Amino acid sequence: MQHESLMFIFLNAALINNFVLALFLGLCPFLGVSAKLETAVPMGLATCFVMLVSSVCAYGINLVLSVFEIEFLRLIAYIAVIASVVQLVEMFLKKFSPALFRALGIFLPLITTNCAILGLALFQTFKEYDFVQSLVYATGAGAGFTLAITLMAGLREQFELSEVPNVVQGAALSLMLGGLLSLTFMGFAGLGGSH
Repeated sequence: MQHESLMFIFLNAALINNFVLALFLGLCPFLGVSAKLETAVPMGLATCFVMLVSSVCAYGINLVLSVFEIEFLRLIAYIAVIASVVQLVEMFLKKFSPALFRALGIFLPLITTNCAILGLALFQTFKEYDFVQSLVYATGAGAGFTLAITLMAGLREQFELSEVPNVVQGAALSLMLGGLLSLTFMGFAGLGGSH
């Protein structure tokens, strides 16, 4: 897809085809860690970092696998790289920010199974992006994920201060907010034009 501009690739990943709100990938951390802004923003940034590193690695892995004509190993190789990067992030946070490490809890290792990260690697390979396009795509996807989880956390914090009927408290309210955010982001679909 050499004809796509870098700005379009970024906006496409961040807004038009937001991984969480339009493609419905990465919903586990989106719903699980978005209760407070103080955990949502670092989770979004950690996921963004893992997306960037995974994108770079996926690009290199795809080149190597294509040279040796063993593309059937692509999925296994991508999963191994994602798991390794998440382990590095987890060790870094445990060492330099133990409070944040404890606050993120089980959701930090769940970045490994976050389908948005694997989806990013597979989508960029399928779209045949070059190295720079892959970086921009990963940055846009990470920014879109961070934006979505931050918006959700802000809304959930606001609703904690509001009187909400008992029937919609908790998970029901989170799912309704997620649905409304998703509908809002669907409005960006018109930005795609004829691409």
